[in-house]
Amino acid sequence: MLMKTFESRSNDGSNGPAGWRWWAGILLVFVIGCGPGEETFSETETPEEARQEVLLSNGLSLNGLNLNGLNLNGLNLNGLNLNGLSTTSFHNWFQVNAALRAEVMKYLVECAVPAGSTRTYTSPSTGTTYTWNGVLGLAPNWSSGLAATTAELQVVSACMAAHANKYGLHVTVSLRGLNGSGSVIATTSAEVTSHTLREGCFFGNLFDGSTGVFGGNDGLTLAAQQSSPRVCGLPGTSPTTSQCAPMVYVGSCSQYCTLDSSQTYYTSCVYNGVTYRPVTTKMKPSDIATCGNGVCEQTEKSGLPTYCSADCGG
Repeated sequence: MLMKTFESRSNDGSNGPAGWRWWAGILLVFVIGCGPGEETFSETETPEEARQEVLLSNGLSLNGLNLNGLNLNGLNLNGLNLNGLSTTSFHNWFQVNAALRAEVMKYLVECAVPAGSTRTYTSPSTGTTYTWNGVLGLAPNWSSGLAATTAELQVVSACMAAHANKYGLHVTVSLRGLNGSGSVIATTSAEVTSHTLREGCFFGNLFDGSTGVFGGNDGLTLAAQQSSPRVCGLPGTSPTTSQCAPMVYVGSCSQYCTLDSSQTYYTSCVYNGVTYRPVTTKMKPSDIATCGNGVCEQTEKSGLPTYCSADCGG
């Protein structure tokens, strides 16, 4: 069974009003193969290789990119397939910044489309072909070519938000919850064993032109001498700001969200009178660093705000 853990991605903290339509500018290493007159960005590995890529690739930067074009170009209604990707409106949106939006589509497809499936787009302007791997399959209707449901757009948005981390450091996170059709997101025994620390909840809608995404705390605490790459579920400079702007920090997940009967994940979150399909995240306890334990860990190295001279030297 495909392991449903994702490397969390970085947030560059760029400015923009909280709740704006934003998306990911991704710092991703991808494979480039060249043929006569065509540059191909290939992501067509097996599901096992795709899993390894998710765990090992570079981080995601949430940079305030306006997603209004995704709402207007028919992709939501025409389906996340050839019909949706071949429209003039999708082409126009994509060509505004092809490199950045190719990376946006990579992570959208990872969240929405099941493992073993790919989505391919060839630019009529440049002849460049882009192929993106599915991984989680959170939007079965949308992936099959039907119009995306609201729940699918919400859970894909939540999945993207859960990929963020503040520093761009390579750590994995386990996603729990329900997909867009209400089925439980599959997990493996290995990830259940390794990712035991409750971290956060993420919800919202990146596709409706106004909402954005929200992050909450599900029990993660850091003492004064501790640090972690996974801080998007913690408050920023004030109790109402996020460390991963323009994500909106809402406080405790339990204040807004409803747990399933096993108390493992949240099935829905209600915020400002709107009900959302969230994802719940769990992390590895080892991804919390403690300054003074003699180990120079990721978040303690020079150049990061949590630099620890006791472990990493002066």
